[in-house]
Amino acid sequence: MAETSTIEWTDATWNPVTGCTKISAGCDNCYAERFSERFRGVPGHPFETGFDLTLRPARLTQPLSWRQPKMVFVNSMSDLFHKGVPSAFIDRVFDTMEQADWHTFQVLTKRSSLMRDYLRRRYGTGRGPAHIWCGVSVEDASKLSRVRHLRDAPASIRFLSIEPLIGPIGQLDLSGIDWVIVGGESGPRARPMSPEWVREVRDQCRRAGVAFFFKQWGGYRPKAGGRTLDGREWSEFPGRTAERLPDAVG
Repeated sequence: MAETSTIEWTDATWNPVTGCTKISAGCDNCYAERFSERFRGVPGHPFETGFDLTLRPARLTQPLSWRQPKMVFVNSMSDLFHKGVPSAFIDRVFDTMEQADWHTFQVLTKRSSLMRDYLRRRYGTGRGPAHIWCGVSVEDASKLSRVRHLRDAPASIRFLSIEPLIGPIGQLDLSGIDWVIVGGESGPRARPMSPEWVREVRDQCRRAGVAFFFKQWGGYRPKAGGRTLDGREWSEFPGRTAERLPDAVG
């Protein structure tokens, strides 16, 4: 577990699984893959096997020893709902999260239907624990089915990570969604993000009263472009009243 994180919308990361495989265009320039593959073949390094999918059972109970409450991003270096992760292992991750209820856990996936189905099996028709937030990644309008899967999942807090935003999103159905994060791509092959794509999402969030968080413009270096949109930073979180706006803003 990393006790701090440079990710603006979380405090720490916990990786009981590392490694993944590409599933859509948003994965093309994956930062986690780029980082992990630097160490492939280095004897004894945590990423000696690069970005190969790896279960790390020794890390399963880490949050239980972290007594200071934190917001914890689960599997920043993987996808918990990758088909290669056994359901029994996912059970153990959720067992730990449920027990460590002084933390807030943020579970993010691109395998949205698999997460929906798992949560239905675990929580039935109710809602999951309030301290376990569940989200999906959406990179452009072609992946809006993930939002529908998320709305159908019995999660207490539902969020969208629209990062990297590589194309216009179009009309979002934000019913049942509590939080939206938007960010541009970073790294040596970063694809540009239009300000109009960001404003389109922000304005829909404001009309719906959904918390909006703008993470970064992206570029070669993650922080290079800053995170100011139309003269201000947007750092709203669920549980705090989001500013409603009846009409689009410029």
